[in-house]
Amino acid sequence: MIGTILFDVDGVLLSEEHYFDASALTVWELLNSNNYLAMAPKKYKTDYSPAEIKVIRETVFGKNDEVLKLMKSRGLNANWDMIYLSFGHQFIHLLSQIKENEKDRIKGWLQEPINREVLLEIGGVLHNYEVNLDFDRFVPDFEHSTETKQELFNYLNQLAEEKLGVQTSIFSGISELWSVCEHTCQEWYVGDDNVGNSTGRPSVQLGKKGFLANETTLADKAEIEALFSFLKESGIKIGIGTGRPELETIQPFQHLDWLKHFDINYIVTADDVLKAEKSLNERRSLSKPDPFTYILGLKGRESSAENCLNTPLPIENGEEVLVVGDSLADLLAARKMGCQFAAVLTGLSGKDARSTFEKHEADYILDTVLDVRGIIEKN
Repeated sequence: MIGTILFDVDGVLLSEEHYFDASALTVWELLNSNNYLAMAPKKYKTDYSPAEIKVIRETVFGKNDEVLKLMKSRGLNANWDMIYLSFGHQFIHLLSQIKENEKDRIKGWLQEPINREVLLEIGGVLHNYEVNLDFDRFVPDFEHSTETKQELFNYLNQLAEEKLGVQTSIFSGISELWSVCEHTCQEWYVGDDNVGNSTGRPSVQLGKKGFLANETTLADKAEIEALFSFLKESGIKIGIGTGRPELETIQPFQHLDWLKHFDINYIVTADDVLKAEKSLNERRSLSKPDPFTYILGLKGRESSAENCLNTPLPIENGEEVLVVGDSLADLLAARKMGCQFAAVLTGLSGKDARSTFEKHEADYILDTVLDVRGIIEKN
């Protein structure tokens, strides 16, 4: 009998479309802005129309989001990771076009952490050559790999060796370059007014309005609230396990009047995961499909990272816990925990994701999060 339900947010309760828009804009900025590689500064600005954003997203991720879908199919779930992988791949492609003349410089760049200052240096060198971006290379290059999840970062190292002739481990793990990608994305998503609260750092580039005030629910707001009320009245404990940062979770929930249904101790966000990662002796990713997010959501944010990481898996009485998510990463996390999993078909791939969830034997496949009610009524 189900006693606890842990909800993902993006693709389940709230649309993740603006996150993907912000992700594309981030890759675009890192490549084109004078603050980074400056490949085409005239193409860069901070206020794009919806039509312009659509074109940029189709350029970076493909007309049907093929790049995003490939990464999702490999269990990669965090937008920051997707940005890092997309930019890192294009970064290697750019360097491959100057390798004959700049072999020593490239080798040096790939042996030390890459921060914004290094990107500016690299951009200055790239401007001495005729180089081109080529986003169409991503899918064919990564289709040759078998890596999944954060192991895809390691595949960037392999591509660097194949395309640049340089052995490196610079792309592995949560690097300085990853942090550059993360901060730039936050500028786009939360906007100028919230960057400080979101990241603890000032904006590199001001002028971004952000998407935070334009959240879209994936079912009627009142019906989702009625679902939360029903679950609580049925004696079911509910929590959140999301890859969103805290600001981007709490603020929309307050605006939608959903926050009153939750104990804040059981709303786990990317900020909690990052805090836990930083507490480790050797930093590694704890984001989904690692089960840490949902384990902490089950135990509560007051639990230590050590306590969660030392939890025997599968957890005791896992059949009493239901994880509700939209991605393979959510399913894999639930499987490691030994929990039940309900897949909702409102994520990036929509109803096309059904075959993936059937292949991985999701316990339930739902058209919408509202269908969770039916699961409980039948239990």
